[in-house]
Amino acid sequence: MKTTIKKEWIYEQAPNEVWEYLTQAELIALWLMPNDFKLALGHEFHFKTNPMPSLDLDGIMHCKVMEIEPFKKLVYSWKAGSGDGLFSLDTVVEWKLEPHGKGTLLSLQHTGFKEANLALFNGMTDGWEKISLKLADQLNLKH
Repeated sequence: MKTTIKKEWIYEQAPNEVWEYLTQAELIALWLMPNDFKLALGHEFHFKTNPMPSLDLDGIMHCKVMEIEPFKKLVYSWKAGSGDGLFSLDTVVEWKLEPHGKGTLLSLQHTGFKEANLALFNGMTDGWEKISLKLADQLNLKH
């Protein structure tokens, strides 16, 4: 079984503009999920979505900022479960931004899926594609 989701997208906006949408809570909410993110090493934050009992998820993703390289790289943990304090999903999300012409090559690596997470892995593989389109829409609305 694969344990990592890897994706790459090219956006016509410069890395500093894409970075804003990865690091400002109100902008993240426009394309990903409501959250209480802060760009600070060690900051613990949450993404919130609808509960998915069939996947053993209460709809709250517990995250912690693990690495920041301004305008180039952002890494955070991504844990979730049924809300009983146990996490059935314990993964890491890594974003990398590289200049690409006048735009940005945005890379996502979402690692740490286990066999028990197969349904989540499949759903999130498709989900990240859909989310990337929402991000593109938001970036284009800004211009």
